[in-house]
Amino acid sequence: MEMKGMMGGLYKISEWIMRLSVTNILWVICSLPFMFLVFTHFMAVATGTVSEEQAGDFMKQGFILAGIVAPFTLFPATSAMFGVARKWVMGEVDAPLLKTFFRNYKDSYLQSMIAGIIYVVLFAVMIVDFQVYGGELKDLQFVSYLFIALLILLGVSLFNFFSMVVHYHMKTFQLIKNALFITIGRPFRSISTAVMCGVVIYISLSSPKLMFLIPFFTGSVVAAIAFWNFYGIYMKLQMQAEKAAAAEAEEARKEADEIGMPLDDSHEQHSRK
Repeated sequence: MEMKGMMGGLYKISEWIMRLSVTNILWVICSLPFMFLVFTHFMAVATGTVSEEQAGDFMKQGFILAGIVAPFTLFPATSAMFGVARKWVMGEVDAPLLKTFFRNYKDSYLQSMIAGIIYVVLFAVMIVDFQVYGGELKDLQFVSYLFIALLILLGVSLFNFFSMVVHYHMKTFQLIKNALFITIGRPFRSISTAVMCGVVIYISLSSPKLMFLIPFFTGSVVAAIAFWNFYGIYMKLQMQAEKAAAAEAEEARKEADEIGMPLDDSHEQHSRK
């Protein structure tokens, strides 16, 4: 029996807290080597274990190590988390969390790993270029702002890749290419994804008191927002494809009527595909 009123609302809220937290914890556990490297290096700098002179190089070392392990841990785990978010956005809110997560983890592991290597290299190249133009080449410092925009663009395309790898059956490079095309071709959705996810991440990192959100909610909330935006693009593309198919079928019918030839069902069905 479904609860109504205030108790029903509280029950639904508690259900969503459970869904988001369990999914986020699974993501953290499967990304543990990456999380451990980032957390330990960050805490070493924050607590003063490392001197200020060595802090910069120490953090660079940490990010390099994290970048090496990310394709094998963080990327497959994030794809699995997006697989759970996909169920929620498509209305299957009661889908079993553990089964859905680990099935997506297994099914998308190889593609996520390959894409992870490519994305890590792209991010590394852009970050190095940003540092070069922003610090060493003073006359071309304005170019560094271009790399900030490209980094944001690449980040949104990564969210779209995670959404597509759990939604489509495509080759890895085709997924990456289409993720970039969707990101560039749908700027308003891309800006929406960047702003909304950026706000969630900023809130989670803005205060030590709010950092508890990272192991329990941040990742799953970001995944839900990113897939919701992607699914909006997907539904709009589906509607456009259906309208184009209907227009093609109507055009074929008119041509058949003009020459007095009846249009058979098989031809009409083929036109609708």
